[in-house]
Amino acid sequence: MKRILTIGLVALAGVLAAPIAQSAPGGTLTIRMSNVRNAKGEVLVAACPQAQFLKETCPYNGSAPAHPGVTVVVLHGLPAGQYAVQTFHDENGNKKVDRNFIGIPKEGVGFSNDAPIRMGPPKWADAMFAFNGAEQAIQLKTRYFLGQSGPDKR
Repeated sequence: MKRILTIGLVALAGVLAAPIAQSAPGGTLTIRMSNVRNAKGEVLVAACPQAQFLKETCPYNGSAPAHPGVTVVVLHGLPAGQYAVQTFHDENGNKKVDRNFIGIPKEGVGFSNDAPIRMGPPKWADAMFAFNGAEQAIQLKTRYFLGQSGPDKR
């Protein structure tokens, strides 16, 4: 009897989970990062609501192999709302932004709206944009502070 009950509960759990996974709300955000300096590693992207901005807890993440010039990452299942995108070119594949001894990023970073980076990270208000909940594309420039600059040397 216990075995039949267990099998029934497992089957029921599978049936209940399927509609939730298939009906996940949200749209598609395409992020185009220009100025990627080489094909080493990958580009990691996080779309963050205000409470998670500049933290490692952003709920919407994606990545793509780095391509010199422009790298594109697509995020699926993003609900409508206000977000800021933060990206970095993880050249060595360690999944973190490497910094020098005074905290300057050694790898390329970028933020939505090309939010200014002045003596520290950008402000939420400068990086924030409204996502329509369907399909949307944004562009940003990858900025390198140390080492050789990217393909776009401006």
